[in-house]
Amino acid sequence: MEQVKPRLLLVVPMLHQGGFERVCVRTARILRNDFEVTIAMFSDADIAYDISGLSVVNLDVPAQDGKLKKMVNVVKRTVRLRKLKKKLRPDLTYSFGPTANLINVLTPVRGQIWTGIRSYMDMDNPSKLKLFAKRSDQVICCSEVIAHELKEKLGIENTEVLYNPYDGSQIAENAAKKPEDMPDFTGKRVIVSMGREDDCKEFWHLIKCLYLIREKVPEAMLCIIGDGSFSEYKELAEKLGIADRVCFAGLQKNPFPWLSAGSLYVGTSSMEGFPNALVEAMSCRLPAVFSNCMSGPAEILSDRFEDVVGKQEVLRERYGILIPVMDDQKNLDPNEITEEEKQLAALLEELLTEEAKLQELSRCAKERADQFDDRAYRDKILQIAGLSKM
Repeated sequence: MEQVKPRLLLVVPMLHQGGFERVCVRTARILRNDFEVTIAMFSDADIAYDISGLSVVNLDVPAQDGKLKKMVNVVKRTVRLRKLKKKLRPDLTYSFGPTANLINVLTPVRGQIWTGIRSYMDMDNPSKLKLFAKRSDQVICCSEVIAHELKEKLGIENTEVLYNPYDGSQIAENAAKKPEDMPDFTGKRVIVSMGREDDCKEFWHLIKCLYLIREKVPEAMLCIIGDGSFSEYKELAEKLGIADRVCFAGLQKNPFPWLSAGSLYVGTSSMEGFPNALVEAMSCRLPAVFSNCMSGPAEILSDRFEDVVGKQEVLRERYGILIPVMDDQKNLDPNEITEEEKQLAALLEELLTEEAKLQELSRCAKERADQFDDRAYRDKILQIAGLSKM
């Protein structure tokens, strides 16, 4: 007699481009041999990930502006998710992000409830975090730093750390699928960064750094992959006279050919959770430079992250280079170049002109990325759920 699989319901606001959205889809694929998996989302607008072959339910309550409409949305989402839970009777419901977490804990029907804390920005609302913790069986954190702060600052003990999963072989396969409209970067030294047009990514620093190294590294370019118009950044590049050196690739469902064309991956975020784009770039063998922000980068790039997390100096760690968090006040004035931008530019110039250093960082990046594989992720979920003997 065939064994009946336990039922897993994953709850996510949308599946547009973003870190926890990607993790949600990966989770469904990784666990579909162990569970009957369903994804419930509040809106099916702008789906950026491949959901073919997956069971997906659109609750059809998209986000609304205005306090009253938001309150009505909470009621509608609660009613519809509770109805779905009663129908599916999940053994485990795992939600991603604050809005999904709220509706998940408001709809206890049966089985375990897991709420996912996927970004350090989520730490800004302690009352909501305490609500999630009180009504959850487990609070799933994407980094050790977040789990530690939940315990030390808020007294939340029911936490587990679950790093995001990556399929290195699939990434390599997708990297080989170069799109026809992708520029030819042959002979170029391409600095790559990836993320939505969000001020916390601080892409303006990278454009100014490219300007600073334009003469000593004439083959240097910058490629930014991510959703958004980037009109302000395009204007900044124009004013600096380097528009022909900056490529805005836009939203790419398969970003890996673009990453693979790079020489160096650089992130200047002021805040992260566990930066997927960083590990994906490292899986493509890109040497990694990333801001030592809260949280994630130090845990990825260092094997001694407890000693280095948050330190504001250049740290050449085992798997990449951590740099100080830069000024988060958006500055699009082409005439204003800060000392920290000059310092980062000097580092980028050094790396792009010393092939031996790049090659060693490339090797270390791939070594580290391979440690975040799907098997480790699956085993940890089964262990947390009490199903590790499956």
